[in-house]
Amino acid sequence: MAPFPLTRASAVLCATIALAACSDSNNSNGDDDSGFSLSILHINDHHSHLAASTFSYDVSALGLQTKTDGGADIGSVTVSYGGFPMLTSLADRLADEKRNVLKLHSGDAVTGTLYFTLFGGEADAEMMNRICFDAFALGNHEFDNGDAGLASFLNYLAADDCATEVLAANVAPGDASPIAQGYIKPYVIKEVGGQKIGLIGIDIAQKTQESSRPDAGTTLLDETATAQKYIDEISAQGVNKIILMTHYTYTNDQTLAANLTGVDVIVGGDSHTLMGGETFTQLGFNVVSDYPKKATDKAGDAVCIVHAWEYAHLLGALDVTFDDNGKITACSGNPYMPVAKTFTYAAADKVTNPLPAADADRVTQALTSHKEILSTTPDAISERLLAIYDDEVDTLKQTVIGTVSENLCLVRWPGESRSSLCDVSENYVNGSDISNIVAKAFLTVTPTADIAIQNGGGVRTDIPMGDFTVADAYTLLPFSNTLVTLQMTGRQIVDVLEDALSNTLDNNGSSGSYPYAAGLRFNVDASQTKGARLSNVEVNSRVAGDWNAIDLNATYTVVTNDFIASGQDGYTTFATPYNAGLYVDTFTEYAQGFVDYVDALTEDGMTVDKLPIAEYSTQHYIGRDGCNHSLSADCENY
Repeated sequence: MAPFPLTRASAVLCATIALAACSDSNNSNGDDDSGFSLSILHINDHHSHLAASTFSYDVSALGLQTKTDGGADIGSVTVSYGGFPMLTSLADRLADEKRNVLKLHSGDAVTGTLYFTLFGGEADAEMMNRICFDAFALGNHEFDNGDAGLASFLNYLAADDCATEVLAANVAPGDASPIAQGYIKPYVIKEVGGQKIGLIGIDIAQKTQESSRPDAGTTLLDETATAQKYIDEISAQGVNKIILMTHYTYTNDQTLAANLTGVDVIVGGDSHTLMGGETFTQLGFNVVSDYPKKATDKAGDAVCIVHAWEYAHLLGALDVTFDDNGKITACSGNPYMPVAKTFTYAAADKVTNPLPAADADRVTQALTSHKEILSTTPDAISERLLAIYDDEVDTLKQTVIGTVSENLCLVRWPGESRSSLCDVSENYVNGSDISNIVAKAFLTVTPTADIAIQNGGGVRTDIPMGDFTVADAYTLLPFSNTLVTLQMTGRQIVDVLEDALSNTLDNNGSSGSYPYAAGLRFNVDASQTKGARLSNVEVNSRVAGDWNAIDLNATYTVVTNDFIASGQDGYTTFATPYNAGLYVDTFTEYAQGFVDYVDALTEDGMTVDKLPIAEYSTQHYIGRDGCNHSLSADCENY
């Protein structure tokens, strides 16, 4: 086997550098201390975000010598953080500093950027293999292109000699599935520092089954029962240190821990949960929990739960100490955010300059005064590999099709903290800005439709103010969906909205089921039971007239994406007209539909703006705890 995957990028790179530079340097040191300490380096939900991201950092108090072209003080600089080249260097650094290291990825490696759209997981696998994870647990989005798409991605992952184990204990491939033979395991037992560690993969069942595209014969089993089954099986082999790698949400992981016996650590994903301290809050990010979350299992034994946010932004580093019986005596650690050593600033309108070295040092010192922030030099090989993929991506990225006038926030539910651009308060009452605009776009480009409905999970990113490109549209809407229209009664429309709400509230399903719409608005009371959560449902066909109460007996034409149109993601009632053939496939790819919408706005001399509040589909929202978001600014349970 070649010492580096013979994908398009590595084949080019390894032809131009010494072959030895393409080998992996995975570190594994023994532990001679009494007892046993284990270090877990982990990520999750990178979703094909391979390059570094940026945030704005206030430097007004640092006394920088550099001035703008107009002679003013610099108020902020742009910081590059995360991305696989820096994560690779950081993982190598921490693995060298620590002993008894496992490197884990808890799912949703793919879907979300043009790296996946163009390369189908090849670029993701190549970057993952530079870190060389010991194990990778499948997430729901690994199935977005069916079992064959997953097999293709796993083939790329297996092309490297680091031999990452792929785990999914509750995934049962169908007999004819491309992943039926040899692709996944329920668990693996790793020997680290002379100790045996059991690793079990758990994927979120209903969400994967209904919100992704596993083949018809592939099923997902109950998460709790499956986890306990394999904990018992591993324990019977004399292994008393067991880690669950779950793609099951932070909330579900806490419930899971409480209902299991024998689990020690849960390394989770799916909910994009940022855990950590005040540092991340001060930088403007929405922190959900301390790191780690300390819980107990059914027997009262300690369980440590960790997540590592999203999009390759940071690397979790958990240190766990076990006694001789395999019980946890201590767990601690940090999520670490790697930041680049160089910064840029706005020198003038539309002029960005690099910050000179002396001032860059001051900024670095300020950032790294926080233990969670580490100044990091990117891994050179990863950078050069990524540059090869970027050459193809950049062609598409350069096509600007419109202008966004203000930041457009993404959340799933009103009051959720998913947005990385906006404070929770900005979407506290009416929910996501961009998801409402997406629904409006689909309605606009489908002239036969009266209303549009879009699942929140089908919209993937905030949209920052500024230029909007074709690539931005495909990052926003990355799935292979087309727009379809269905003939539905008013009664069916109300029912399908209730279905979508129930999929999360009652079935422990996908938060992405939350419905957004155009030409349709309503009030939601999440504290009620199914069938009583919606009120004041109103229709304004094509948003071209007045709002009127929906006529339950009338027939409306609804445009949506073909995925939920077939009843997926909890939108069960959609399947009734769909299966009866009462639909028309427009064959417009949904990302292309948004491109067409932005193009039309630009041609009319308009920008992409937030919609009037009257057009937001959620007009009033009461949370699961009965707290009215319109009346109280501090409801705790969205």
